[in-house]
Amino acid sequence: MAVVVKPLADKVLVKVVEEEEKTPGGIYLPDTAKEKPFKGKVIAVGSGKQLKDGRVVPFEELGVKPGDTVIFSKYAGTEIKLNGEKHILLSVDDIYAVIEE
Repeated sequence: MAVVVKPLADKVLVKVVEEEEKTPGGIYLPDTAKEKPFKGKVIAVGSGKQLKDGRVVPFEELGVKPGDTVIFSKYAGTEIKLNGEKHILLSVDDIYAVIEE
């Protein structure tokens, strides 16, 4: 059974993009030597970010939407497993950039 997660408020659900398991020279890296991932694909977004004046800015205006590939803070968010895959639930403030390909 597939699990569906709907982020609340200014939260974003990101599927982690794992880095290569080997170096360009062909050396395989053990899990302990890999860097913590910081890139992923946006799966779902909440309703938007609430400003101090109470107004809610929707994600479309924040520049983040489902399907975007983003760079986020390495140590941000909460790691979760959904349907056997690694995801991170984080705040929109922890997203630094959207990668346009």
